[in-house]
Amino acid sequence: MPNNNKRAVGIFVLAAGLIILLGQWGVFSFLGRVFWPLLILLPGVALHLAFAARTLPAWVLVPGGTLTVYGIVFSLCNTWGFGLIEVLWPAFLLGPGVGLYEYALLDSVRPKGIYYASLGLIGLSILLFIFSLLGAFFLYAFSVILILAGAWLVFWPESGAGKRSGWRKM
Repeated sequence: MPNNNKRAVGIFVLAAGLIILLGQWGVFSFLGRVFWPLLILLPGVALHLAFAARTLPAWVLVPGGTLTVYGIVFSLCNTWGFGLIEVLWPAFLLGPGVGLYEYALLDSVRPKGIYYASLGLIGLSILLFIFSLLGAFFLYAFSVILILAGAWLVFWPESGAGKRSGWRKM
């Protein structure tokens, strides 16, 4: 065997042995547990960069924005625990909303329907974020508001032909 081939085979065998040994020590499972959200985040960022370089059309921003938001959410959950998903679940609506918003803003045609759909998704996501952050407090506050509104409708004194005394005619 020529000396160069022997050296190449030796490097290959050495690398294979090191990879197997590191795998047995759990290095790759650790890296997989820690860095798997990058498998979602990096393609999203790559789609944004490809659009910025003018190699791909604007519609790639829809999956790009979605993957980027999802990658950030999974990175946060991977770092601080998946119990955080109880608060971050509205981001699953925010991702497509961000992607559609970028597409509607940066496409040369500027589709209005997609723009309004993206604003609807983003607005709904923000509203659901608020509700999830308030948690049980929101239910208590909402129930008190309903009780007060019902009591106002039932007990507000009426005068005249069904008109409320508290209202003035303009």
